[in-house]
Amino acid sequence: MARPLIADIDLNALRHNYRLARDLAPHSQSVAVLKADAYGHGAVACAKALADLAPAFAVACLEEAEALRAAGIEVPIVLLEGVFEAAELERVEALGLWVAVHSEWQVEALLAFSPRQPITAWLKVDSGMHRLGFAPAQVAAVWARLQAAPERVTDLHLMSHFATADALDADYFRRQLDVVQQLAETLEAPTCLANSPATLAWPEAHGAWNRPGVMLYGSDPLEGANDASRTLAPVMTLRSEIIAVREIAAGEPVGYGGRFRAPRPSRIGVVACGYGDGYDRHAVDGTPLLVDGQRAGLAGKVSMDMLTVDITDLPSADIGSEVVLWGQAANGEVLSVDEVARYCDTISYTLLTGVLPRAPRRYHGG
Repeated sequence: MARPLIADIDLNALRHNYRLARDLAPHSQSVAVLKADAYGHGAVACAKALADLAPAFAVACLEEAEALRAAGIEVPIVLLEGVFEAAELERVEALGLWVAVHSEWQVEALLAFSPRQPITAWLKVDSGMHRLGFAPAQVAAVWARLQAAPERVTDLHLMSHFATADALDADYFRRQLDVVQQLAETLEAPTCLANSPATLAWPEAHGAWNRPGVMLYGSDPLEGANDASRTLAPVMTLRSEIIAVREIAAGEPVGYGGRFRAPRPSRIGVVACGYGDGYDRHAVDGTPLLVDGQRAGLAGKVSMDMLTVDITDLPSADIGSEVVLWGQAANGEVLSVDEVARYCDTISYTLLTGVLPRAPRRYHGG
């Protein structure tokens, strides 16, 4: 019998979430972001599931795009960080990729390259994230240089990235949006601005293209959920089983360091999942799990291959009971990856992308 840990991937939920992003912005096109192996869900399987819906995909780098092309994915793919050296432009052309342009050396490389067909390029503006992009005062001149080379560059857009679109306080988001919108108006430029939180909550940021990412996988990126984000469906369910049950006396410790001490005579379930599978070792006692669809709490530090859960109040729980680390249980109960992430003092992105290959993906609805 195989180890019971599985990452179930619901491709129908993925499509539901993409349609939500698309329907929230009916006058935009929506790039489906598949970077980091589709946030840990499997980029090839997710791309195939969305191929009849999404007009373009986005990844971080050439290697991620090459994997999709090798799997037969033919729709346009945007390199969100552009190329990392000029020599990559040959592969960009051969694979029909689109590129972000965020640095002067990338501009020079594009203008020195002689493609058979011009390359779609999106010019990145540093509107306040201060990570990648040209300062607003530089943008008009760079835009003019690229526009003056239509045999090399085509379909120019302005793009930027919001630092606080997820926050309840919108002041800095609006400052960033104003910067790019003023440039877009001056240059008569189409835009690609909205990430997941802006797609969900800020229609004024919707441009010619939007870039929904983590929302596609059912995670709510907003500090305060809204009506749209509440309809997101979880795509990954990380599930395992109880493989042993321990009966311990009040005061007895559980796990490394004895962090958890039983407050009463307790039943402890041992679950086949640990940080060697990608479950976060920083999870505190009480981090929620679903045992046979009922909530229970983590009891003790996460080990490499196992974790322990207090099942004292679940008398029917036993060896073989289903344990959902996040996602949807067999009885329909849902444990949000966002809630689990809060107990781990992190965000859902790190949990989803951190699920390791030892937890096999099993796809449904494809």
